[in-house]
Amino acid sequence: MQNIPEKAEIIIKALQAKMARDIITLEMFEVMAAADYMIICTGENPPQIRALAENVELKLREFGRRPMSIQGLSNAKWVLLDYGDVLVNIFDDEYRRYYELEKLWLDAPRRIEPDDTHSGKQYKEFNYV
Repeated sequence: MQNIPEKAEIIIKALQAKMARDIITLEMFEVMAAADYMIICTGENPPQIRALAENVELKLREFGRRPMSIQGLSNAKWVLLDYGDVLVNIFDDEYRRYYELEKLWLDAPRRIEPDDTHSGKQYKEFNYV
């Protein structure tokens, strides 16, 4: 995977700051026209999932970037933040296992972020790499 843009790096750091688990970045520009990158992570519960989404929005707003849309905040099982060239998907465990976006986009090059919270065990269990 090539170097990811600053916007994606800011998003990853914002997610890590709020203890997101199993962060993975997919390089999408050769497999999907809608976005260049997709970042996927897991939150423990609805309050944490909302906090993750809010922190991403806050950190990018500091750089003058606003989402084109935000979906799913009300139930916080799967929140999608659309920044045009970068899509951010924040799941709870159940929804992440059910939708398996990593498997849907197996052709996309990927980068797994270091995970201090749970040692990335879900990737090994579900073969996301």
